[in-house]
Amino acid sequence: MSDIGPLDEFPLHQAPLPLAYANSSDRNFYDRWYFNAHDRTGDIMLITGMGYYPNLGTKDAFVLVARDGKQTAVHLSDLMNQDRLNPRVGGYRVEVPDPLRKIRVVLDETDGMALDLTWEGTSDVVQEQPHVLRSGSRVTLDAQRFAQLGTWSGTIVLDGAEITVDPAVWLGSRDRSWGIRPVGEAEPPGAPSDPPFEGMWWLYVPVQFDDFAIVVIVQESPDGFRTLNDCTRVWPDGRVEQLGWPLIDVHYLPGTRTPSGATIRCTTPEGKPLVLEVESRLAVPLHVGGGYGGDPDWIHGMWKGEGFAERVTYDMADEAVQGRFMFGCVDHVGRATLDGHEGWGLFEHFCIGRHDPSGFTDFFTLAP
Repeated sequence: MSDIGPLDEFPLHQAPLPLAYANSSDRNFYDRWYFNAHDRTGDIMLITGMGYYPNLGTKDAFVLVARDGKQTAVHLSDLMNQDRLNPRVGGYRVEVPDPLRKIRVVLDETDGMALDLTWEGTSDVVQEQPHVLRSGSRVTLDAQRFAQLGTWSGTIVLDGAEITVDPAVWLGSRDRSWGIRPVGEAEPPGAPSDPPFEGMWWLYVPVQFDDFAIVVIVQESPDGFRTLNDCTRVWPDGRVEQLGWPLIDVHYLPGTRTPSGATIRCTTPEGKPLVLEVESRLAVPLHVGGGYGGDPDWIHGMWKGEGFAERVTYDMADEAVQGRFMFGCVDHVGRATLDGHEGWGLFEHFCIGRHDPSGFTDFFTLAP
């Protein structure tokens, strides 16, 4: 049987292999879309995505809607095929009418949920810095991403109620990423990590204003050493301006690790200070129905059988659900201000384990 597929007709190859094969035998190779959508109320947020895992032979998609104190998720999974030009999983599909500008995301009615949304970028995509992590000598993350801010139009249907998505008020951000990151079933651990994993601190803030967009990505080790620093302003004419080494103060709610907001102090190339204030309008844990790290119910890339689909709803007031918050990544609808201008976007943060600058000494320390 041939492994040559339609994409092999195009000059896209990066290795002497059919495009059916990843240029790595690492089981954790992945290729994924991520999208979020929100209006400017903080009442609702939709997060969705689709991933291909060629070395696991599977593909999957999810839709997660946070609204009225609940998170409702639809998960879909299936065998991967080589029709990458028409990416779909069950009733979920991604169409690309205008690459890097316009995307359509559709979910046919599945367990009471459906959507038909069109994304249009309001700025050029931003190529992020490569993201690499190791556990001892082994690479656990080696990914390339690009990000973009934009607007949404279309409809969301949840249990018969149709929500009109008006691009005048519905905004969002998206990323495309590919490479290596932990996916699928847990692997045998082997010898203990040396040094042992003590924690990780992460901040990702893509926000858009009327005249520009700002994308902040920062990662720190438990001692506060910054392992990723990427802070840029994107102008409508395509210029990308570096904003230096941001100083960040995350405002945690007392007795939690859930932030109410953050102050991000940036610097223009001319040395002018820029102070970005961002506040959370709605917190959406990605590991409560979204399939990201720490989700005990569903993980991206896990084999669930052919034609798999399910719907799960979580009550966010449930103490068991609330107990998950500090052990995974939380996406917030973010309202931002900068020099008197208002912006909206994603405020994504997690602080797992020890982080000396925040005063967290172990996995269970909470903010005073």
